[in-house]
Amino acid sequence: MSEIPAEPEDLLLEPAAGVDQERAAAAVRELLIAVGEDPDRPGLRDTPARVARAYAETFAGLHQDPYEVLATTFDEDHQELVLVKDIPMYSTCEHHLVPFHGVAHVAYIPGHDGRVTGLSKLARLVEVYARRPQVQERMTRQIADALAEALKPRGVLVVIQAEHLCMAMRGIRKPGSSTVTSAVRGIFRENAATRSEAMSLVLGR
Repeated sequence: MSEIPAEPEDLLLEPAAGVDQERAAAAVRELLIAVGEDPDRPGLRDTPARVARAYAETFAGLHQDPYEVLATTFDEDHQELVLVKDIPMYSTCEHHLVPFHGVAHVAYIPGHDGRVTGLSKLARLVEVYARRPQVQERMTRQIADALAEALKPRGVLVVIQAEHLCMAMRGIRKPGSSTVTSAVRGIFRENAATRSEAMSLVLGR
């Protein structure tokens, strides 16, 4: 079996250059006033600017092209499953702007040309879509669709398991609950045995 190359690169996305941090800081200051706080007290004086910088990093994926991430491929003549499990994932629920976090599992079977992408690119693809205001269901589909379109593999499977703080710290207040979403494309959708085999590897059964 041929070795699939990994790339020892930093997976962190740079903060988005297009973010208007001055405007974001002003909005945070107004929010603090709206909830009854004093943004001029010592503990909060620098908070608006800090939050603006944090948001530039948190939403950096809005200004990243996921297809650029997958532009580099390698001719490895690999015809079997490629799976990267337990990719740490942090995103922001667009309904309440509260985090959700967990792990993503990304699998694909290369196309008939046997070309693969670097393993780190799969983790970076997750990062691009996670660093946006999101819902888990859409993010799962986006990762699968980008991989299917860019690599033209025979099959793609993406599974995300996450805890949503909008359920844990507000509303129904059920910490520890996990939401699982999946998206399948190609042979994983068409062939139940292939899909079952991949899911057993993903979920460890």
